[in-house]
Formats: sequence, structure tokens, C-alpha cells
Amino acid sequence: MPKKLKKSFNTNSGDQLAQQIKDSAQKIWHAGLGAFARAQDEGGKVFDSLVKQGQEIDKNTRHIAGKALEAAKAQASEAMGKVGGKLDGKWDKLEQVFEDRVHRSLNRIGVLTSKDVEALNKQVANLSATVRNLSAQKTRAAAPKTTASKVKAAAKKTAKSGVKRAAKVVKTVRAKLK
Repeated sequence: MPKKLKKSFNTNSGDQLAQQIKDSAQKIWHAGLGAFARAQDEGGKVFDSLVKQGQEIDKNTRHIAGKALEAAKAQASEAMGKVGGKLDGKWDKLEQVFEDRVHRSLNRIGVLTSKDVEALNKQVANLSATVRNLSAQKTRAAAPKTTASKVKAAAKKTAKSGVKRAAKVVKTVRAKLK
């Protein structure tokens, strides 16, 4: 209790105490109204000042956060580059292993690869060229000694043997393709 009230409480009667309490309450009420009026008058200024301070803090916070975000992005990008480089090498190696295994499996069951077909095509082309050369050589060698009918018969015989060889190669290729 305030000192005035203690003194008056001890020495004054109940009416005086009530009056002092009433006066004190009135003073408190007036002080509250004065504070409210002042807050209303200066409230707009204080509010504007707080808004400005808030904007500055927001701007600084966003700036700092942006820098932190850029640094984090750079670190993440660098880390991903390192990991990506390692993964590319591993991925290529895995892909090669897979291709090799598929190739071996296909060969085991007798399926020809494109490389095998290319090799057989080259062999067929070489055999065809050889047959043509042999047939031309036999025709030239036999021409002066024989008549035209013998030349035709020799050419047919050579062609037949060449065709038989080519047919055999084609049959082998077809069997491997099945």
C-alpha cells in the first residue's frame, strides 16, 4: 500500500479512506485516458515507424537468406557434379556388362547378332566373287581346246558348284537366325 493510504488507514475514519481510494481510482482512470489519447495521437507515427523498421528487417533477412540459398545451391550443384561424374562412369560400365551378358546369352541359344550377320554377308559376297572368278578362268582355259557346247557345259558345272556352295552358306545362316 502507498504510504499515504497506510497513514490514512491508521488515523482516518472509513469515510476518508473510501474518499482517498475513490480519488486514487479516478487519477488512475484519468492517467489511462491520457495514455490512450497519447497513443492515438502518436500511434500513427509509432505504427509507421514500426512498419519501416519491419520492412528494413524483412529486406535484410531476405538478402541474407538469398545469399545463404545461393551458397547452398552452389554447394549442392558441386556435390551433384562430383556424384554425377562418378555415376556416369559406373552407368557406362554397368551398361557394357549388361550388353556383354545379353550377347553371350543370345549366342548360347543360337541367335545371331548383327555382327555375325555382317560377317556371313561378307563371306557370301567373297564366295560369290570367287565363283565368278573360277568360272571365268575355266571358261578362258577351256575355250581354245573345246567347242562352244563344251564351254557351256563347263560353265554350267562351275555355276552349279558355286550355287551349291552359296546355297549351303545361306542355309547355314538361316539355321543360325532361327
